[in-house]
This record gives sequence, C-alpha cells and structure tokens, in this order.
Amino acid sequence: MADFEPTIIAFVCNWCTYTAADLAGTSRQKYPPNVRLIKVMCTGMVDPKYVLKAFLSGADAVLVSGCHPGDCHYINGNYKARRRIHLVHNILERFGIGRERLRLTWIGASDGIEFAKVIRSMVAELKALGPAVTDMKQVI
Repeated sequence: MADFEPTIIAFVCNWCTYTAADLAGTSRQKYPPNVRLIKVMCTGMVDPKYVLKAFLSGADAVLVSGCHPGDCHYINGNYKARRRIHLVHNILERFGIGRERLRLTWIGASDGIEFAKVIRSMVAELKALGPAVTDMKQVI
C-alpha cells in the first residue's frame, strides 16, 4: 500500500475554488498532483450522478468545493450543493463507498494556501484509507 497514489476528482466553482487553485499554482504552493479539477460554474450544478459516476469510474475520493456560504455568485448555489452532498453521503454506503471519501469545502478565490492544504490533507487521509472499492453489483 506504500505505492498507492489516490485519485481525487474535484468539482470546483469557477469563481472561487478554481481561482484559488490557480493562485496556489502561481504562488508556487506545493500540493500532490493527485487531484483532477473539473471546473463548474457553481457547485450548485454538481449533480449527485456526477459524484457517483466519478466513484464508479475509479476515483478514490471526490471533492466538491465552492464559494463560502453567502458569497455565491448565483445567490444560493452553495446551499444547494450542501443539501445535495448531505443526500449523497446518505447513499454512498449502498455503493460500498465510505462517506469520508466525499468532502465539501468552501475555499474563497484568495485562499490558494487553503486549497493546497485541503489537497494535502485529503491525499494523506486517502493513503491511510487505501484504494476505494466500489460494489459494482449494486449498480448492475
């Protein structure tokens, strides 16, 4: 398990977390290259099907990250995301996926350091957990 390198699929808000990821890069903040960013206009548009598809396609964890509550460019998109993630947490175990593998964070556009910190902590936690094993029989 020492060679295990987790794959994290991150659905990030265009206005805040994506900008923070860009800032982390331009500020030369170091974080593991295990994350694959998928830019969305708002976390409120991240459908639970996207999260489940990411897990069933081999992701070891999924991060949904957007603007802080009250700062959403679409007024209430991050509240909508929070409700959806809560629902997905409730059904993840049916697919054999631990709920600790799905994380929702709020990272503002100027928080490049915070973005790098979140990715480093997720990678460390996932290395301790090991690879995700999904129960494909539930899907078929």
